[in-house]
Amino acid sequence: MDVRMLTVGPVQENCFIVRRDGSDRALIVDPGEEADRLLGVIGELGVTLEAILLTHTHFDHVGAVAPVARATGAPVWCPQLETQVLADIMAYVPWEGFGPFESYEADHTVAGGETLQLAGFDIDVVFTPGHSPGHVTYVMADEQAMFSGDVLFQASVGRTDLPGGDHATLMASIADLLARYPDETRVHPGHMGLTTLGAERAHNPFLAALSR
Repeated sequence: MDVRMLTVGPVQENCFIVRRDGSDRALIVDPGEEADRLLGVIGELGVTLEAILLTHTHFDHVGAVAPVARATGAPVWCPQLETQVLADIMAYVPWEGFGPFESYEADHTVAGGETLQLAGFDIDVVFTPGHSPGHVTYVMADEQAMFSGDVLFQASVGRTDLPGGDHATLMASIADLLARYPDETRVHPGHMGLTTLGAERAHNPFLAALSR
């Protein structure tokens, strides 16, 4: 599995370009900004982008969706509960000084419980609300790889003070991920560094209450 992490935009969001080793097909998770940079890496890899996967639709995760989709022809998979945000991004930007971002009508929706077959991967879609109402996490179980968006971070968890956020719901979502997948699962988060479920179970101070 070949994963390229590109940290983009002023909020330092992690975007991931993912393919099987040596494959000419790839997918991208959460293209938040810097579309030209993302497209440059896709071009350097010489891959066909098969899908754009969104964990949620906060502006820092979707700002480059429209230009990347337009340039590559790749369909966009968006959480079902958040398609209206993607369709009118600037109406949901909570602070001045960001954007402008181009809105996009999702090609497909996910709600959790699906298994997607894309770019040679079987991808579990897990409903993980709490940071945002429709947030999903994408898991390639056979690769022990998880793309957690803004649910779980290295030594931290997603913020819940934005519209639609709820801390108890977020913690329940994290507990579900910990119960479903082994400690060796690599976590590719929407911000900060890479980690594993086991490392977060053992050392993340926000998860201490889950082991009581």
